[in-house]
Amino acid sequence: MTYFGILALFLIPPLVALLVWVPRDVWRWLIQREGAVNWEPYLYILINIALALIYTTPWDNYLVANGVWWYDPRLVTGLTLGWVPIEEYTFFILQTAVTGLWALAVQRYIVRGTPKVQESTSARVWISAFVGLCWLASTILLFSGWQRGTYLTLILSWALIPVLLQTIFGADILLSNGRILLLTILPPTLYLWLLDAVALSGGTWTIAPAQTTGWMVGVIPIEEMVFFLMTNAIIGFGMTLLCSPTSKERADTWIKKLRSKRAGLSPSKG
Repeated sequence: MTYFGILALFLIPPLVALLVWVPRDVWRWLIQREGAVNWEPYLYILINIALALIYTTPWDNYLVANGVWWYDPRLVTGLTLGWVPIEEYTFFILQTAVTGLWALAVQRYIVRGTPKVQESTSARVWISAFVGLCWLASTILLFSGWQRGTYLTLILSWALIPVLLQTIFGADILLSNGRILLLTILPPTLYLWLLDAVALSGGTWTIAPAQTTGWMVGVIPIEEMVFFLMTNAIIGFGMTLLCSPTSKERADTWIKKLRSKRAGLSPSKG
């Protein structure tokens, strides 16, 4: 199956369904000219898409350039940006859009009410420290010359950086929204594992055996499972934090403190 065929089969239908289901306020405003639309959540999805493209592009180009994974040239259009086919960039956009809209669906229609956040500086410190240690361990292994761990450590060292930033800011907010996060991350991850199995079985893309651990679940290397779990976690964490009233209050407080410190450090006139 062609790469665009995989995207059309697996990602376009859920995207269309979510676009019909989730933004009811937008459809009501467009069709009936009733009510007001809070555009912020949709802007957050666009922000996540932009960040996904910016952050993932150099990393993914490095993977293809170094033979960590490759695609069948007969199953793509041949249009590339750098080393990566245009289909791959389309995948970044579609996955982020689907998971972002699904996150809104969970928050609006599946889990009713806004969870009460138990604010905790110690939770942010300890969880961030754990994530930081995982990143450090992965990065040490990445540069240790362990060839079979190349793909796994590249995934973890790349993905844990945004997760670390998210936990530094709001690990306590994420913990308080645990049920929402579970429902946000797991369904699209399981679905993308199915997509990956079809693509790998059909040769749409191939993962280099020499640069993976060899641990498999069916036809899926464990690295691919980790990749989709981590990317959906980053999107889910991001949407949860961006939509949380506590996050907005905390961001305002931190910005005011930063401005106050800068004002205190500024030389006085006179």
